Parts: sequence; structure tokens; C-alpha cells
Amino acid sequence: MSQVQIKFPDGSTRGFDSGTTGYQIAESISPRLAKEAIAVKVDGIVRDLSYPIPKDAPVEILTFDHPDGKTVFWHSSSHIMAQAVLAVFPNAKLAIGPPIDEGWYYDFEVEKPFSPEDLAKIESEMAKIVAEDAPFRCEVKDRREAIEYFKDRQAVYKVELLEGIADDTVTFYYQSKFEDLCRGPHIPRTGVVKAFKLTATSGAYWRGDEKNKMLQRIYGISFPKRQLLEEYLHRLEEAKKRDHRVIGKQLELYTITDEVGPGLILWLPKGSRIRVEVENFWRSEHLNNGYELVFSPHIANVDLWHKSGHTGFYSESMFSPLEAEERLFQLKPMNCPFHIQMYKNRLWSYRDLPLRWAELGTVYRFERAGTLHGLMRVRGFTQDDAHHFVSQEGMEAELNWLVDFCLHILKSFGFSDFEVYLSTRPEKAVGDPADWVRAQEGLRRTLDGSGLKYQVDEGGGAFYGPKIDIKIKDALGRSWQCSTIQFDFNLPERFDLTYVGPDGQHKRPFMIHRALLGSIERFFGVLIEHYAGNFPLWLAPTQVKVLPITDAANAYGQSVIERLKKLNIRASLDERSEKIGAKIRDAEVLKVPYMFVIGGREAEQNTVAVRKHGSGDLGTKSLDDAVAMLLAEVASKGLERSTHA
Repeated sequence: MSQVQIKFPDGSTRGFDSGTTGYQIAESISPRLAKEAIAVKVDGIVRDLSYPIPKDAPVEILTFDHPDGKTVFWHSSSHIMAQAVLAVFPNAKLAIGPPIDEGWYYDFEVEKPFSPEDLAKIESEMAKIVAEDAPFRCEVKDRREAIEYFKDRQAVYKVELLEGIADDTVTFYYQSKFEDLCRGPHIPRTGVVKAFKLTATSGAYWRGDEKNKMLQRIYGISFPKRQLLEEYLHRLEEAKKRDHRVIGKQLELYTITDEVGPGLILWLPKGSRIRVEVENFWRSEHLNNGYELVFSPHIANVDLWHKSGHTGFYSESMFSPLEAEERLFQLKPMNCPFHIQMYKNRLWSYRDLPLRWAELGTVYRFERAGTLHGLMRVRGFTQDDAHHFVSQEGMEAELNWLVDFCLHILKSFGFSDFEVYLSTRPEKAVGDPADWVRAQEGLRRTLDGSGLKYQVDEGGGAFYGPKIDIKIKDALGRSWQCSTIQFDFNLPERFDLTYVGPDGQHKRPFMIHRALLGSIERFFGVLIEHYAGNFPLWLAPTQVKVLPITDAANAYGQSVIERLKKLNIRASLDERSEKIGAKIRDAEVLKVPYMFVIGGREAEQNTVAVRKHGSGDLGTKSLDDAVAMLLAEVASKGLERSTHA
């Protein structure tokens, strides 16, 4: 039998018989790995463990600890749940059941919404299916035969999916008595799932379109160990306490009204104060690091969006055009074409590059009503956008600088744990393949030199260029997509961008799209949940609450307020005729970082009794020392404080 050479992630290579499966390779490494293995990645493609490897290839055994392993595990769990739903509701019609960032969902057409009692019955059936430990099995079928098969069973959603597939053949997956149209891959057996929980239900339009039928969606989570489920449920309870929608209302930070429209944020004064601090820091750091700030309009001639290609590949996320003077104008979904027009305003030399142009530009995207979620998914948001126009020779140095700048900004907001991905050329891509190779290798060397751990998402780049994605982890360990460094070979070509090189010839610049925070709205939502509303001093809308013990101390309190405001410290005076205990409790509820308690003795000695939110009494300090303490903490952004407190 012929041999294949298997290259492992550590760079080592071993020979195996041709047709050896991922499971057999895992078993040859260790029995423990074979037990924990979920799937195998062969030459960048995730496959079933039973897949026979036919030729030399890089191979990685995937466990639940790997993101791709989690994806397979949760996808398989959705199939187990779908089988259980059919056992409880035989007339249910299956739609789709994909894995998501945490867990999975499956959509069903049923007569009425699922109740908590229904979920309990479904979970009971899932336990039986898991206990059966049935193997997952894949079969390839003719697509046309599959269409007729599902038509006979009135499985309208599966028929629609099949009719949208161009391939002649499709794959079905089976476990026990259940079958489903599915590309896979899946876990080896149902018994691999050791713990699960159905977490929520909701209505969901088929394919996210309000014109289609409303289906019922069930969300779930599962793990290979019960302890992991218990830890997840604990985090879920903590997440509920930190929900930005609840805290946003409690602290009066923002609101959304039907009169204005769904997905459109109204920033209230306290939230606006935080936003101003975020934006002021953003602007100052950009101006101090070689950026120029630019501004662009909210709409543009629709022809611009035709030329950029947005109306071709992004039209579903764009609002309908506006008409004025017999011309059509489009609300901008992105800022890129405007910055390109600015670049074309004059001829540039290689000596002028790199150009770093940044904008806090408000964009508008038509998100379906069912996908809107507080600040996290909106229809109008301000993107902290930038575009770098770089010479071909200066590309790598600019990337090195840019990654460092991204990390500096994110760390300044108290984030220190990151997940980093390098996404490479997809099957369908524009641009010279040689440019792709050069850009990808430049990104790779930049990440290698940064010391950051990263994963390669093979084929995960946009059609117009490879990219680096940086996700931040919050206080609960949840990942949030923020920074993106994205090459673009498409727009410079479409708009014929050039610069004059050292040889006097016109050359095509590299264009890099860059977002740091992603959007101000979404990043603000992340900040609320990360800090549970207990913002660091530099961001807090009210930094100090001055609390007189009696009305006689109000005059001294007013002088303290004036002193603080002259130093740009945001402070307010509680002059209510309430007991001091009530004033302290109210300030604690509003999560004000510091309270200065004052009475007759403090007025005589020019001191304040300092209390810290969540910590209590810090003792009496001279007003000068208390002010110095505040200024030092603002200057340091409180980064010595624990973000998990």
C-alpha cells in the first residue's frame, strides 16, 4: 500500500498508509487524543474523523478546545436537537440549524411557539439520543433525486435550499433514525455530547426576510464535559447582570424609540459624555501618530456606489436610494469610496506615502428587524474608519506599525486578552495572485514579529484582499470582533489609483482598510458589559459626587465642585435634604466612581471624606490630595485596576 506524508502543526512529518483516517492518526498519537478528537483538518479543510486521507497533506486533529472543533461539535448538537424536536412534534418542518459563536440554533415551522415545558420535553429526548451513542454517517446523493425525495415529504425548506445549490450531488447526514441535508462535518457519535442546555426561543423569519413565513427558533449550548456547561451557565447569569440594554436604561445612557425607528440610537447626556471621551481620545491618538482626520457626507450619487461595486455585492444591506433633482443618491454604508475620491484629488509621489486618513463616519445599513440588538446590531452607526494608501515597498513597515497602534488603542480601554486571525485568499478573488501572496506573507511576518498568537483562517479573506482580525476578550471571557486590517486590491483597480514611483513610473498603491473599535455604538455596548457599568474614572459620565451631610455644608460643597470643574473633573453636588446614607446609596446605584462626603469639620479643614464605589471608605484627605489622586487616575486611565472587579 502506498504511503502519504502527514505534516503536523508542530512542523513534524510522519508517513501513514494511504487512506488512513483522522481518527487513526489521532489514535497513533495517543489514546486520550483519539477520545477527545472531534474532527480533522486536512489541507485547511475541516472533515469528519472518518475521512480517508488520500495524499500528502498538512493535518490537524481538532478537539473542542479548537474553534473549528467547537463549530463541528455545536453543529452536530443542532442535529441531535432537531431529531428530538421531531420526536416530540412529528409534524414540525425543519429549516436550518447552524452553529453560532456560542452554541447553535435550529429553525422549525410548528403550529405554535415553543413553551418552557416544550423545551424540557425536547431536552429529555436529547438525553435519550445522546445515551444511544449513535454514529454520524454521511451519504452522497444526486441533487435532483434529493429534491424529489423532500418534495414527497413536503419538506419545503429543504427543497428551497436544494434548488439554490448548483452542484450535481449533495450530502446527507444520518444519526440513529434521523437524517438531514447537510455539508457536515460532524462528531463521530452522539455520545460525544456529555452536557447540553436549551437556552432560549424566538421567532425568526425564514432566511431573515420579513416577507417570508415566521419560524420558531430554539437556541442551545453543549459541551463534552458537564463542568464546562456549569461554568457556561454561571457566565450566562453574570452576562444577564451586565446586559448593556438593562444598564443603559438604569444609568440613562441611551434610548431607542419606535418614533425614531428601530436600530437608530438616541444618545442621552450621560452616554454622550462617555462617547465624547472615547472620541476625544481616539482623535488625539490618531493626530499624534501620523494620521490626518477627514470628513465625508452621509449620502453620495448612486453612480459612485455602482463604480465601487457596493450596489452589486452589498445591495441587500443598503437602504433604498433617495431622489433629488432627477438624480439618485445613496445613504453611505461605508466610507471607502469617499476617501478614494479624496486620494484622487491630486497626484501623489512615493515620497508622500504612506497616507493615513481616518474618519469617525456615520454609516447606514439595512439590518433586518429580527437581527437588531441594542447597541450591538443597529442600522445607523459611527465607524472609526481609516484608510492607508501605501507604496508597494513600504507595505510591510506600515503593517508592523499598524498592528502596534491597534493594540495600543485597545489596551488603553482596559483590554489585554486578544484572539487574532489571519484570513487568506478565498477561492473567488480579484487581483494579481502574486500581490495576494506578497500581502499574505507581509501580514504573516507582521503577526510573527508581534509575538501575538494567531490562527490562520484559510480562504477566509474577502474577495478583494487578505486581512487580520483582532478580537478582544471581555471580563467574562467573551470574544468581540473589533479591529480589522484589510487589504484591498479591488478598489484601487476600479478607481485607477496611482502614485509616481522612484523610477518616475505610475504604480498602483496598496490600500488598507482599518477599523480599531469597529463602531462607536457596538464598542460602547461592549464597554458597558465589560465594566458592568462601572466605568473607569476617565470614562465615567459623573466622576465625583459631592455629598453634604447637612445643608450647612452645601456652600463648601459648591466650592469643591467649582475647583473640580476647573480641572475638567466631572462632578455634581447632591443638595437634597436627605440623610447621608440615602445619598451614598443613590450614588452607588448610579455607579459614580468617587464620593466626597463633607460636613462642618471638612469645611473648616478644607478636606473631604473619600468613598470609592464598590470599595467603601478610603479615609479623609485634604482636598489637594484628593484632587491629585483623581488626576493621576484619569491620566493613567486606571489601567492598574482589575477589569474583572
